[in-house]
Amino acid sequence: MYDRILLPTDMSAGVDRAIEHAIDAARRYDAELHVLYVVDAEAYSSYPGDEYVHEFEGLETALEQAGQEAVESITDRALEEGVDTEAVVRHGVPHEEILEYMDEADIDLTVIGSKNRSGQYRRLLGSVADRVANMAERPVTIVKTPVEA
Repeated sequence: MYDRILLPTDMSAGVDRAIEHAIDAARRYDAELHVLYVVDAEAYSSYPGDEYVHEFEGLETALEQAGQEAVESITDRALEEGVDTEAVVRHGVPHEEILEYMDEADIDLTVIGSKNRSGQYRRLLGSVADRVANMAERPVTIVKTPVEA
């Protein structure tokens, strides 16, 4: 049913349950698990002044390294379960890169974590998981993680 499963990660606590779910699904369906981290371009490019260029280049590098470590940690865990993996780090707007990767890699199912937050929080800040689920043309499973009050 599924040959390629995508697990986007942002290293937050909200992806813990999604990791378990994605690895389990990949194992059950004998599918390849693609683990994607997107270095959020908006996090390091929102200040236009030249005086911040060096600091933001350092931030970009740090985010990329953290993303690489996150995908490697998840792929190592999946490999222990006998799941074939593909680790990918990209730069850009997270939901856009996830949607693009889904098409490029011909992903059959995306498993994405989300913190279970109030509607007001989501209306103010939005959610990558919500955007992906609403804009995707392929199946998406959102795995919710409760947030402490």
